[in-house]
Amino acid sequence: MSIKLLLTVICCFLLASCYAQMRTDSTAEKMLVYQLGNGGWPKQLEDKSVVNYGADLTPALLARIKATEDKHATFDNKATSREVVYLVKAYKKTQNKTYLKAAEKGLDYMLAAQYDNGGWPQYYPDQSSYRSEITYNDDAMVNVLNILQDIASGKNDFEVVNPKYLPKVKKAIVKGTQCMLETQVKQQGVRTIWAAQYDKDSMLPAKARNFEPASLSTSESVGIVRFLMRIQNPSNEIKAAIASAIKWFDTYKITGYRFDREKGKTAALIADPSGMVWARFYDLDKNVPLFGDRDNSIKSKLEELSPERRNGYAWYGNWGQKLIEKEYPKWLAANGN
Repeated sequence: MSIKLLLTVICCFLLASCYAQMRTDSTAEKMLVYQLGNGGWPKQLEDKSVVNYGADLTPALLARIKATEDKHATFDNKATSREVVYLVKAYKKTQNKTYLKAAEKGLDYMLAAQYDNGGWPQYYPDQSSYRSEITYNDDAMVNVLNILQDIASGKNDFEVVNPKYLPKVKKAIVKGTQCMLETQVKQQGVRTIWAAQYDKDSMLPAKARNFEPASLSTSESVGIVRFLMRIQNPSNEIKAAIASAIKWFDTYKITGYRFDREKGKTAALIADPSGMVWARFYDLDKNVPLFGDRDNSIKSKLEELSPERRNGYAWYGNWGQKLIEKEYPKWLAANGN
């Protein structure tokens, strides 16, 4: 056997051996299959079935995945952000470059979806109904910005992302942060908290589903404040936005109660001396709790809702408690005036 032929055989053997030893992650492998052509991921397939990485990739499921169009790519329910985070960690664990490549394709999708005003829609490129609105609901925009912040600061395993992304990522963070500052609801010139979604053009609070009115939204506002508190060397404007939101949460906390949503029981506020809650939604001007129903009606009391909506939504929660009692004091000690 000639030396040239021998070297060729050895190289082929080594390549085959390396490929055989390449570590894989079963969930990451499924995420590669579900990723859409534009780089994003769906939360539901074309037939409206929910994405489930625990399910086996049967021929029938693979056919449904293949039939799902790019318009189903979304940031709702942690879709896309969940996969990017997981794939980056899977790459760190396995050094399988396919995972990092898919994560960076997801990052390309995130950057492409941002509006010029800094906001992100719930879906992209689908612009139908409320899917085009700037969406803080369920932390959609905050999840994206937290990933970008991790890339910019090289934290939470995101130091593995190609450095070429840094200029675009940093620009997107600046625009996204400015969008947050501009959309913080003001009452007679005083900053309060945020709505769950905003019209993409007017940047004014907007409704989503019939039971989700244009209103102040406590759960989402906590996520926004936490993101703003991540920013190093915050400007005076950012500090003011944070302080105003904390003041609002402290002013409108409901003490002595907890929200009970146990299965089989009617959802209600229950007396609890150690409890602290906020309603999910508040009137944009009056700061009083709002409750929406399927028929597009707005109620002032939980008890006025239809049984299905009363028991099917988190109308109260202790979202701001840890923020005002522990996280903000810690942040203030490090960033106070």
